[in-house]
Amino acid sequence: MNVYGIQYDIVWEDKTANFEKIRSLLKPVEIEPGSLIVLSEMFASGFSMNVAEICEGETRESAAFLAELAKTYRCTVVGGLVMQTAAARGRNQALVVDPDGRECARYCKLHPFTFGGEAEQYEAGNEIVTFRWHDFTVAPFICYDLRFPEVFRCAVLKGVELYVVIACWPDAREEHWMTLLKARAIENQAYVVGVNRCGTDPKLAYSGRSMIFDPRGNLLADGANEEEIICAELDRAMLLQYRCEFPVLKDMRGEMLE
Repeated sequence: MNVYGIQYDIVWEDKTANFEKIRSLLKPVEIEPGSLIVLSEMFASGFSMNVAEICEGETRESAAFLAELAKTYRCTVVGGLVMQTAAARGRNQALVVDPDGRECARYCKLHPFTFGGEAEQYEAGNEIVTFRWHDFTVAPFICYDLRFPEVFRCAVLKGVELYVVIACWPDAREEHWMTLLKARAIENQAYVVGVNRCGTDPKLAYSGRSMIFDPRGNLLADGANEEEIICAELDRAMLLQYRCEFPVLKDMRGEMLE
């Protein structure tokens, strides 16, 4: 079972241009039906605080595009979009769509990036969400969530075997991104797929470095710094065997330690 991560330079606050860019990047790639396709955080707009400009309108443009991709390639698709609340605040979400174009999960970012002003414009989510992809139990997370290992640990207690982390992670902290993705894989004995953007927006530069790690922390794919589609084949039987042979997770202590 293959996972594809689409890394590209997001056109600032221009959904139509980004839809066309994604179609163009995917066109020459042989996508295996049944695969998982992952786009970045706020894939259609970039990491914008302009909620009114980039949020989903009445036609749900970004969601419709994800459904189009899912049906075209007969794959499950994950991508980040923005919804607006009745109070005109945003919700930074990861939407998951099945091969029939139906929504099968929707996750809201638990940790808005206060340092970057996100918490002023966006509401925090309040729950971990999982979905099934073939036999894998999958949990999506978004960007800054990666710095909070406790939520990944909570997810593994729910049976998660694959984490999908979508991001707009700036190049100034590239080493943190790579290190934390690997750490989340090792400590939870899980696959981790991190999909970041590359290029620039009006404020920041992004180095990409979309990556896929296996449950031992081995690097399976690295997107480097340019527009690229990364791919890796995931093996759930190997994951289960590794967890059985080296049963670290059984030694977790759920109670609070003083």
